[in-house]
Amino acid sequence: MGEVLPMPTVGDVFLDVRGDDRTMRVSYHQDREVVVVSLWAGAACRGSFRLAADDAGRLVAFLSGIVSPAGAPDAPDDTEIQADADTIAATPQRTAPSPEQTGDVSMLALPKKPVPRVA
Repeated sequence: MGEVLPMPTVGDVFLDVRGDDRTMRVSYHQDREVVVVSLWAGAACRGSFRLAADDAGRLVAFLSGIVSPAGAPDAPDDTEIQADADTIAATPQRTAPSPEQTGDVSMLALPKKPVPRVA
């Protein structure tokens, strides 16, 4: 991995549903105008992605459009993210769904490919 910096004051850590000390860290770096998403296994960073701060709203819109499975708590309302040097505040705000969509997300899982057999 590249340069590993301490977690800034604007960020959060999410636990992986599979457990095993897997986490996802999300942090906002105002000086570089990026949101960094990194995947961790214990204390080792396994991968990272730098998202331009300008694209964060599109990611939030996508995530807020996901329907919760039956029995799970409802997802929060659509939010508008406002960032400054010290905080990120989520303000509830209703928005119309975007008429643009990219890709086909109708499949729940990729089709299984046959496993080659070796004699």
